[in-house]
Amino acid sequence: MIVKKISLVVTALFSMSMFAQESAEFPKEIKQDIKLSYLDSIKSTFKKDNLATKVDSLWMNELVSLDIYDDLTKDIQTINKDVTVDEELPTELLKQRLVAMNQKSPFEIEYNQGLENIIKSFLKNRKKSFSRLMALSEYYFPIFEDAFAKQNVPLEIKYLAVVESALNPKAVSKMGATGLWQFMYGTGKQYALKIDSYIDERSDPLKATAACSEYMTKMYNIFGDWELVLASYNSGPGNVTKAIRRSGGKTKYWDIRNYLPKETQGYVPAFLATMYLFEYHKEHGINPERAVVKNFETDTVAIKNQMSFKQIADLLDMPQSQIQLLNPSYKMGVVPFYQEEQHFIRLPKDKIATFVSNETQIYAYVKYDSEMKSTSSRLAVKYAPKVKPAVAKPATIENNDFEFYKVRKGDNLGAIASKYNVSTAELKKWNNLKTNSVAIGRSLKIKTDEVTPVKSTPVIDKREEAIASADEKSKSGAVDMDYVVVAGDNLGSIAKKFGTTIAELKELNNLTSNNIGLGKTIIISKAAIVIEEPVTTAIASNSVDSFKKKAISKNVGEDYYVKKGDSLYSISKKYPGVTISDIKKWNGIKDEDIKPGMKLKING
Repeated sequence: MIVKKISLVVTALFSMSMFAQESAEFPKEIKQDIKLSYLDSIKSTFKKDNLATKVDSLWMNELVSLDIYDDLTKDIQTINKDVTVDEELPTELLKQRLVAMNQKSPFEIEYNQGLENIIKSFLKNRKKSFSRLMALSEYYFPIFEDAFAKQNVPLEIKYLAVVESALNPKAVSKMGATGLWQFMYGTGKQYALKIDSYIDERSDPLKATAACSEYMTKMYNIFGDWELVLASYNSGPGNVTKAIRRSGGKTKYWDIRNYLPKETQGYVPAFLATMYLFEYHKEHGINPERAVVKNFETDTVAIKNQMSFKQIADLLDMPQSQIQLLNPSYKMGVVPFYQEEQHFIRLPKDKIATFVSNETQIYAYVKYDSEMKSTSSRLAVKYAPKVKPAVAKPATIENNDFEFYKVRKGDNLGAIASKYNVSTAELKKWNNLKTNSVAIGRSLKIKTDEVTPVKSTPVIDKREEAIASADEKSKSGAVDMDYVVVAGDNLGSIAKKFGTTIAELKELNNLTSNNIGLGKTIIISKAAIVIEEPVTTAIASNSVDSFKKKAISKNVGEDYYVKKGDSLYSISKKYPGVTISDIKKWNGIKDEDIKPGMKLKING
């Protein structure tokens, strides 16, 4: 007995031990069953390589901030160089500093009252702006200096980008000048900058700076004076040439300045004032904000297939805004892929390392994601059956085959025709109208067998139709689908709403222009998919007119009793695959004249 008891105890303890082990391991098994998304599974295989710090979000915000650009542009255009500014800066001290700057610069920097006034104005009103600009300059100035050194252009011209764009590659002037160097479209094309739907290289810091350097070199070969080169950059070489003629042939900027356009008269002094503030910012208590990232902390990689900024951001765990700001020349948030052309993406170096180390997985995911989106867009969206929207019908006086409608203020033929589900041409025919004009108070005849007598049903927007799921395709048939134009609609918005194009809408509706009238019914598709079974729709009609779409075989007969407002067209649309010709043939009808109460054979 003792042996048996010991055996039972040992067995019980062993069982408890096994159960405890299974219980302890159970959560691990559950955790292992959690499914990862394809994106997460791809990223879980990435090799990690932490080389450089992430680009600081505050610094990124500075790159898109246009407030400095707006302020400086306004200053340059409105500063009166002849008005004395009250700011602590002794004139003699300023003269000494300008002489020191002139000694180490190819520009002729000399004191004048206008330059002093602009310097003092910047010191008084723009100290904070220049503090931020100096932080940005740590990223952009190395790019400028490298390009200018290659063309033997004075490095001081880097300050011109501050005057032109406040170091914002996305800056666009009222005239359309774009980028750090504010190239107009024609000038950008002249200097081989690509501008298309995807790319605007006027916003590319490297390529736009190279174009600027080339322009400066050409203008210096013409004028032989760097101040005149700057003046030509602002107003065009033609205005500089005219100013030279008007001055009697003088060829120095300060001698012809008064003959230049007003804005250009302040443009070069603003450039020199900017140069002064960068040179002597410490003496004036201007402390540059922290420059979190330098240009050498970023790098580029060639893209082998088209990919979106969102795909890159998802894969590399970085905000899209960072990618947009480091790659300002891509206009649509997409790095395109053109045959025989290379496109690059600029990223922080740690992200470049991750990208290069995991290219195979990255392109596999981009292909998968793009195919998924393409498949989704191709899935047929199934709409509810075509039903004319029920419209509240004004009170009318019935008279044999016609009803009469009294024209009210604000009415027009199109709106009245829409209310009664008839065409404008029919209204004109019944009332002997030569034009679309109709007088207030006139009674219009409307044929009763064409009228849809709905007295109190509100108008329902076609957009509220129920949308069926795409996986019920096997239960569906094909019918036409139309849409009633509501306030605020245009062909573009309607095309976008239903996944079609303006050209297709115009072709389906025989439209010769993009104009569409309020209340007009237009055909959206000749083959929209509809659910075979009853579909919930937000379009109301008389309860007796509510119906289910039925998949009727042409071998099975059915009777249909004509109701007031019916037409052969509206009846045919209630039966997928049935045409007006079918109904005429089955019922021996030669024209489309049908009357309420008439029995029609369907599929007889």
